[in-house]
Amino acid sequence: MTIENLKKMVLDANLELGCSGLVKLTWGNVSGIDRDNGLIAIKPSGIPYSDIKVEHIVVLDLAGKTVEGRCKPSVDTPTHLVLYNAFADIGGITHTHSTHATMFAQARREIICMGTTHADHFLGPVPVTRVLAKEEAKEAYEENTGRIIVERFDGKQPTDTPAVLVADHGPFAWGKDAMDSVKMSIALEMVAEMAFGTMQINSEKQSIPGYIRDIHHGRKHGPGTAYGQQTDR
Repeated sequence: MTIENLKKMVLDANLELGCSGLVKLTWGNVSGIDRDNGLIAIKPSGIPYSDIKVEHIVVLDLAGKTVEGRCKPSVDTPTHLVLYNAFADIGGITHTHSTHATMFAQARREIICMGTTHADHFLGPVPVTRVLAKEEAKEAYEENTGRIIVERFDGKQPTDTPAVLVADHGPFAWGKDAMDSVKMSIALEMVAEMAFGTMQINSEKQSIPGYIRDIHHGRKHGPGTAYGQQTDR
């Protein structure tokens, strides 16, 4: 992938996020990675979505050194870098402060799998991280945010549940590429809104049976997927 193609892909994903209704003002960012060349492209800091152009997208290496771009990258870039270095199978990351997912993050409450819509996208609860310690926040806030996400997924497959709620902060979601991570953020917000409403109707609602969860997740993911159209080989 050329740098220009990477930048265009990430620009399109950020514009899609801007149109999605998940972000207000400049709250949020999307990045994407070219694994073959070890390059990451990300939204510039503080520029409204309606004003972003391809020349504003910043390209960095996996160590965080700017390779191309004159703009300052997103303030959340260190978090993205930690996740890309830790989760080898992800190709894009989206961070938002979408209303319902952020409500769960601020409540420090995971989103349990209350129905099949959730199971279609997330295998089990969407987890919530611990709160950053005072020293962690002072020393390297954004980098340590990434580290507590990785810590929360210890022993778990991040592609099974491609999202997390950072306690007191908000959601991060990831996917196979930048645009897919935006779709995961949209799915996460819808699932959070459904969970919030379900809890208002039935405060005692529990997770759906594991066998229903696994069937629904398996229909869209894995080698036996039945979802979508088969392509000719």
